[in-house]
Amino acid sequence: MESRQSRLYGEEMPQILAIDDDEVSRRLIKGNLSDIAQVSTVIGGPDGLSYLNAGNKVDLILLDYRMPEMTGIEVLKQIKGLAEFREVPVIMLTGEENESLELQALEAGVADFIHKPIIVPVMRQRVMNILNYFYLQHRLRAEVARQTKLAEKRQADAEQLFEEMIMALAQAIDAKDHYTHGHSQRVAEYSAQVSLLLGDTPQQVKLIYYMGLLHDIGKIGIPVEIINKPGKLTEEEYALIKSHSAIGAEVLKPIRIRPELMIGARYHHERFDGLGYPDKLAGKDIPRAARIIAVVDAYDAMTSNRSYRRGMTPMKVYEEIARNSGSQFDPEFADIMLAYLRKNIVLDE
Repeated sequence: MESRQSRLYGEEMPQILAIDDDEVSRRLIKGNLSDIAQVSTVIGGPDGLSYLNAGNKVDLILLDYRMPEMTGIEVLKQIKGLAEFREVPVIMLTGEENESLELQALEAGVADFIHKPIIVPVMRQRVMNILNYFYLQHRLRAEVARQTKLAEKRQADAEQLFEEMIMALAQAIDAKDHYTHGHSQRVAEYSAQVSLLLGDTPQQVKLIYYMGLLHDIGKIGIPVEIINKPGKLTEEEYALIKSHSAIGAEVLKPIRIRPELMIGARYHHERFDGLGYPDKLAGKDIPRAARIIAVVDAYDAMTSNRSYRRGMTPMKVYEEIARNSGSQFDPEFADIMLAYLRKNIVLDE
């Protein structure tokens, strides 16, 4: 029964290295532990370190204290200096009853002691206790690593599903407007670019990308005939169009894992001068992400064809953003948009 229980490492027996200059001790160790482990023996400290440096697998080291050339403490310190063996438990063999020696050994990292002359049942039990303890630690670390990888995969899968659902919602909204198809995707991409230029973290960039995708989700509550109406809207129709900001915030409010998503939807029509809607916020009271999306949204709207006008030329759009910097738009983000246009867009009329 003991032998079967000793298969602590599954079907693979643990590897023990015994470092002892006494041949009787080496034979006793090997003869009485070979049923529970693969036991290798070497004569002294230099041979033991050579064995380890050769890349041999070791799960437990039995280390004699009193040996020629190097003491057990000296060997132990060198073992603990080897990164691949730092966590391998070491049991020190000693014939001395010396509290100072034991304290030194414990401070150097020894896991337990076996006193000489070796009492075989005591040796076997101590070896098995240490192997059990460190094996359980190893299994626990392996299980934690496995569960962490599973959690990371589930998180990645959930993130992908979340993004795909957001994309589907954005496409459904854009499909209602025949003249601005792809608007939400473009606003999301431009907003992410501005965020990157501002030095935001990857998490911040991704969040503003999501906000851009969903900034117009409130249009789901606006009749399609008003969204696509050719010609000028009546006051009542314009008021209904403006309500999409508040509607969007209400639609997104229940998404508790990303409560910030509603910021882009609610506040992207606020103006830096306080004359926007729905809350007439001004300046830095408008959330930063919404101030970024506001200038990007306006840029894409101006360059898109509408039922009542064709899209503006790049130069005209540039002039409009410059003219409204500090009034409609936060001047910091307007300047970034203007710099982007100068670098990436042909501005000739």
